[in-house]
Amino acid sequence: MRAAIPSLERLADVLGLVRSHRIINRSGRVGTYSYSVQGAGCRFVSDDGIEVDVDFASDGSEIFDLWRLRWYGLSLPEPLDVTEIRTCGPPCGPFNRY
Repeated sequence: MRAAIPSLERLADVLGLVRSHRIINRSGRVGTYSYSVQGAGCRFVSDDGIEVDVDFASDGSEIFDLWRLRWYGLSLPEPLDVTEIRTCGPPCGPFNRY
């Protein structure tokens, strides 16, 4: 018989499930994704190798930085190194000044 796992309303809830009485393990599989909880975040990897690493703020919002976005881009089937992007045009607003 399988144990019931509480539903996740937001990604940050996975941290609480790991920390509160070990409801789920720090790493494992959910569907076609493996996950690994570390510190204030979690790393998800799909069966086809696409990686998403995210930290969570105290309010549960997701935090991405250039390092995490770079690893995501490099893990895509057609890799993209976001550190090589210098300008992105008018839709990027203030970002195209870098």
